[in-house]
Amino acid sequence: MPVIRDTPVPPSGTAVGIETIGMTMRFGSFTALDDVSIRVPAGSFHALLGENGAGKSTLVKCIMGFYHATSGSLVVDGREVSVASPRDAATVGLGMVYQHFTLVPSLTGAENLVISRADVPAVINWGQERKDLARFMERMPFRIPLDRPVRELAAGEKQKLEIVKQLYLGRSFLILDEPTSVLTPAEADEMLGLVRGLTDSGGLTVLMISHKFHEITKFADAVSILRRGKLVGAGAIGDLSTADMAALMIGDVKLAELDSRAPVADTADTVLRLSRVKAPDRSGLKTIEIDDLAVRAGEIVGIAGISGNGQKEVTELLAGQRPTSTGTIEVNGAAYGATRAETRKNNVRFIPEEPLQNACAPRMTVSENLSFRTFDLKPDGGQAIWLSKAGMKARATTLISDFKVKTASASSPIAALSGGNVQRAVLARELTGDVDLLIVSNPCFGLDFSAVAEIRARIMKARNSGTAVLLLSEDLDELLELSDRIVVISEGRLVYETAARGADIGVIGAHMAGHH
Repeated sequence: MPVIRDTPVPPSGTAVGIETIGMTMRFGSFTALDDVSIRVPAGSFHALLGENGAGKSTLVKCIMGFYHATSGSLVVDGREVSVASPRDAATVGLGMVYQHFTLVPSLTGAENLVISRADVPAVINWGQERKDLARFMERMPFRIPLDRPVRELAAGEKQKLEIVKQLYLGRSFLILDEPTSVLTPAEADEMLGLVRGLTDSGGLTVLMISHKFHEITKFADAVSILRRGKLVGAGAIGDLSTADMAALMIGDVKLAELDSRAPVADTADTVLRLSRVKAPDRSGLKTIEIDDLAVRAGEIVGIAGISGNGQKEVTELLAGQRPTSTGTIEVNGAAYGATRAETRKNNVRFIPEEPLQNACAPRMTVSENLSFRTFDLKPDGGQAIWLSKAGMKARATTLISDFKVKTASASSPIAALSGGNVQRAVLARELTGDVDLLIVSNPCFGLDFSAVAEIRARIMKARNSGTAVLLLSEDLDELLELSDRIVVISEGRLVYETAARGADIGVIGAHMAGHH
C-alpha cells in the first residue's frame, strides 16, 4: 500500500472524493464497523445517517486516522492511502469540523487561523498575515469579522469560522459532525447553503453526520445509512423518502406514536405561574427576568432558545436550586419554593437534561433510583419509618416492565444502562402517579430515533391526561411537534410567544438570534 507522504497534497480549492472499501473496526470481540463501503464523489454533499451506536463516529474516525481500521482500505482521489493519524489525513486534504467548537475564545478569528497552520513562524509578521487573510477571505462565501475575539462571535459565526479554518488549511474534503446543533434555523440554513455552494463550484466535498431529515433532504445529494455497524442503505436523496430513511435506520423496531392531541380546555386551571421573577444568571453578571409565564393544565408550553440564554437558570429556579431576587413562583395558585413537601403536595415532577448526572445516583441500583420519590412513604401514603427493600424491588420491577427499561436486573447500578434506558427509568419514576406539573429539559438530547419517539409519546400522554408541561428544548423540531404554545427566551428574557400550530420558523429563529 503506498505511504501517504508520497501522495501529493491536492491543489487548494479543488474537491477530492473518497471511498472506503470493506472498512471494519473491532474492539476486542465487539465489531463496531462491519465491512462498510461508501463512496463520496468529488464535489458532492453526502449525508451519513444512523442511530447512536450505529458506527458513524467509528467510520469517520477511521477515515481521519484517529482509529486504525482492523481491515479495509481508504481511497482518496482515486489512490489508496494509509492514514495513520489526523496529520496524515490533513496531508491528503481531509479535515473535520466537530460538534463542539475547537477555537481559542480569547484570540481573534485571524489569530485562530494563523496559529492553526503547521508552519507558524516564531515571529509573526501580522501586517503580511492580514493582507494574506484578506485575499483568502475574498474567495470565501462566508463573512466573518476576523478582528474580534472569538468569544464575542455568535454561534453561527463560530461555526463558519471552524469551516473557514479547514479551508484556510487547504482541506478539500470536510466531515461535518452535527454542524447545526448550536445554530438557529436561519443560521443553519445560511451556513449549509454556503457550504453547498462550495461543493457545487467544485471546491469542496462534504460528508455530513446529521439527524435532521429536513437538512439532509434540502442540502445533500446522497445518503449512506448505517445500522449496528453495517451499511444498510444508500442512494440519491430524491430516491428515498424520510420514512424510508427512518425505516432503514431503526430496522423492524415499532416506533411509539404521539397520541392524538386533546384540545386545551378554555376553563383549564393555570398550574404554573412566574410573575416578575428576577434572579442572577450563572455568571452573576447578568439577570434572568421572567415577567410573566403561565402553563395551564393539559398544555405543553415550549421554551425555545439558543443554549446559554437562561434556560438552565429557569429550570434551576423551578427546582429550588437558584433563589429568586424578586417576584413570585406559584403552583396551583399558591407560593412555591420547591421544597420536597411542596413538590409532593403539588405533584411536581422533573425530567432534567443529562439525567444520569442530574436525576440519578449513578452507583445506586435501578431499583433504588426508581424509589427516590416513594422510599419514605407507606403504601397508604403515610410516613414510613423503615425502608421496605421488598416493596421497592416489587415496584421497580413493575415500572421496568411498564416503561420497557432494558436492564440486566433491578439490582444493576443505573450507570450501567444506556442513555435511552436511563431516560426511560427517570420517566418511569417521574410520570407514575398523579402529575400536575412536569418540567422537562432537552429530554431527547443524544438519544436515538426509537427512544426519542417513545419519550415524546410519554410526554404527550401526560399532557393529554391533564398535566401542565413546561418543555425547554434546543431542538426546534421537537418544540414544534410537541408544544401548544412556544415562547422564545433570549438573553434571559421571554421575547416572543406564538401558537405552535402555523408558527413561522423564521420569526422564531430571528427572536432566538436576538433580532427583535
